[in-house]
Amino acid sequence: MKSLNRIKVPAGFWTGIHQLGIAPQDVARKARLPLTIITDQSVTTDQYFAIWQAYSDLIDDTAEGIIKLTTVFETAHYPPAVLATYHARDYRDALKRMARYKQMCPPESLRINEGDEDCTIELDWLYTEQSGPPMLVGITLAFLVELGRRGTGQPLTAKFVEFTHPMGDIRALEAYFGCHIRIGANCNRLTLRRCDLDLPFVSYNEELLEILTPVLDKSLDEQQHSRSITEMVKWILKRSLSGGRPDIQIVASELGMSDRTLQRRLTEEGTSFKHLLTQVRHELSRVYLADPAFDIKEVAFMIGYEDQNSFYRAFRLWEGDTPFNWRTKHLGTSTI
Repeated sequence: MKSLNRIKVPAGFWTGIHQLGIAPQDVARKARLPLTIITDQSVTTDQYFAIWQAYSDLIDDTAEGIIKLTTVFETAHYPPAVLATYHARDYRDALKRMARYKQMCPPESLRINEGDEDCTIELDWLYTEQSGPPMLVGITLAFLVELGRRGTGQPLTAKFVEFTHPMGDIRALEAYFGCHIRIGANCNRLTLRRCDLDLPFVSYNEELLEILTPVLDKSLDEQQHSRSITEMVKWILKRSLSGGRPDIQIVASELGMSDRTLQRRLTEEGTSFKHLLTQVRHELSRVYLADPAFDIKEVAFMIGYEDQNSFYRAFRLWEGDTPFNWRTKHLGTSTI
C-alpha cells in the first residue's frame, strides 16, 4: 500500500510561509528533512506531518500560525482540486467538492453531515493511525471557513468548533471563527449553519468547472482503482464502527461510488463487504481486549455490537473462547 503514503505539498504552502517571513529552508531543517523536500512532487505522511510541525515550532503561537497562513494563502496559488471548490456554485457545492477531492491528496479526510439546522464537518486521517499536528488540524478547519468567506464575499462565521488538542491563543481563534471553541473534544469538528450552505458563490465559474471536474473525477477514479479497495473499506470501517454498524451504502458513498460498484470491486478482489466487516470487528476486538482500560461491554460497543451477548457469540466463533478468557491469556499484547 505504498502508493497511499504519498502526499502533495501545495506550492502555495512554501510561498505562504515565505510571505510570513519564514524561510522554507528553515522549515526543512527544523523538520530534519533534506532541502530537496521543498521542490519534491510528493512526500510521505511522516514527512508531511513533520513539515507542519516544523512550521508550528517556528511560529510563536499555534493560533497565530493558523490565522496568518489561512488568510495569506492566495487564491491564485490554489491547486486545481481546491480551485474547483472556489469556483463552485454555492457553499454546499464547494464543501462537497472539497471532501471528495481531498481523497486525491491524503492524509486529511472530511466527513460532512447535514442536520435540520446545522452542518458538521469532521476531520479524520486517511490510511494512518497517527493524528496530524494541531497546526494542520486548525489550518484545515479554518480554510473551510475561509473558503466560504472568499466564495460568498460575506463575513461568515462558524457556529461551533471542537479540537482534541490545545491550539494556542483560543481568544484569537474564537475571534477568527466567530464562535465558541472547545478544547479537549473527542474529535476535530467544525459546525456551520446549514442555511449558510445555500449562499451562492460570487466566484462561481461554470465554464472552468466544466473543464476541471471531468479531469479531477477521472484522476480520482484512476487513483482509487490503483489502490486496494479492500484496504480502503477496512480503514473506513475501523474508524466508524463505534458509531454503530455502517452499511455498504454509507461506505460506498464515502468512497464516491454506488454500493453496486463497491460490491463488484470487492468481488474482483476476492472478498465481500460482510466478510470485511467481520474481519475488522475481529481484528479490533483483539486490540481493544488487549487494553485493560476497556471493559468488555465497552469493547462490544466499540466494534458495533448493540449488546454484549452478540459480541460473545461472535468472539467464540472467531477465537473458540470467551472474551474474558482470551483477555486473561493475552493481556498486554496486540495483533495489529
